[in-house]
Parts: sequence; structure tokens; C-alpha cells
Amino acid sequence: MIEAKLAATRAEPGIDPTRAGRRAECDGGGLVMGSRYAARQEFTGTLTGEYYEEGDPPWRWYRMEELTGKPADYPFEAIWCEAESLFLLDESNDQECGK
Repeated sequence: MIEAKLAATRAEPGIDPTRAGRRAECDGGGLVMGSRYAARQEFTGTLTGEYYEEGDPPWRWYRMEELTGKPADYPFEAIWCEAESLFLLDESNDQECGK
């Protein structure tokens, strides 16, 4: 039973070529860098097409790079965004990425 639970939480990586190179926005909550507080944060960048799924039921996370919009104190050049929090910018209706 423990092995089944561990297997259910392992990350499963993949590539979604339909998302590669797409501009998107991502919003979500997270730790404010350099503090002990959390807040809503927004990012804008380019999806690489890389993703991983983790959990049971699985949550899909997409990698976003070339960040043109990010919190001022965010020190990284990329972020993983949960699929339900992604919105494509090159779609006529800014549709959610989803799975």
C-alpha cells in the first residue's frame, strides 16, 4: 500500500508540442521571496512545452521561460505554472491551457 501511494505522487514528465513557443499568462499564489508571506503573483512568458504531472488525481504543471512579466523581486528566469492557472495570449479568447 505504501508503494502505491508513493507511485501516485511521483512526477511524470512529458512534452506537449502544441504548447511549445506559446505566449501565456499564469497567476497563482506563492511565497513572496525574502519574506514569510504569501500573495497572488502574476507571470507572463513563453511556454516551453515541457510539463509534469504529479499527485492523485494528477495536476499538470507547464514550464514557462522568457518571463516578460513577473514580480519585481522574483529572482528566477523560469517558473512552473499549474495548467488551470494558465491563459494563452495568442488565442482569440485567451482560453485556459488545461490538459
